[in-house]
Amino acid sequence: MPKTKRRKQFAALPFRAGADGVEVLLVTSRDTGRWVIPKGWPMKNRRPHRAAAIEAYEEAGVVGKADKTSLGTFDYEKRTETGGIACRVAVFPLPVSHLLDEWPESAERRRCWHTAAEASELVEEPELQAILRAFARRAEKQPAGRGGSAKAAKLAKEERSASRAE
Repeated sequence: MPKTKRRKQFAALPFRAGADGVEVLLVTSRDTGRWVIPKGWPMKNRRPHRAAAIEAYEEAGVVGKADKTSLGTFDYEKRTETGGIACRVAVFPLPVSHLLDEWPESAERRRCWHTAAEASELVEEPELQAILRAFARRAEKQPAGRGGSAKAAKLAKEERSASRAE
């Protein structure tokens, strides 16, 4: 993408501990049905990680608390009826405590768990692919339950048990 002023967006990377390692939740975009992570515009009186968590709830039915530290950023062009908007997206990890059966955009999107490595192959944006690959490598080196993520590991285990049918 050519260098231009980019609009800010904030995204959540919903994750859980899965049988084959860390899994991330992807959702389909409303317009093209491609695989993406939940993201949206800044929200008045909301910190970036909190806005990302709200987007994850609205777009994927995710309940959890996003980390305050971004995993990195990626650039993409938001497709609109009048053309494209250049965006830079900060990505915040969000351990999933549970998934809702119904959520604001449930009629407009699909969601699916993937290993982080698989997810990196499904998304289109090269920088997001790199973030997902790095997330997968970090998860392999530091299993859930270490470094302050014991709560996330417990919640992820509960989520796996609750969503086996999904």
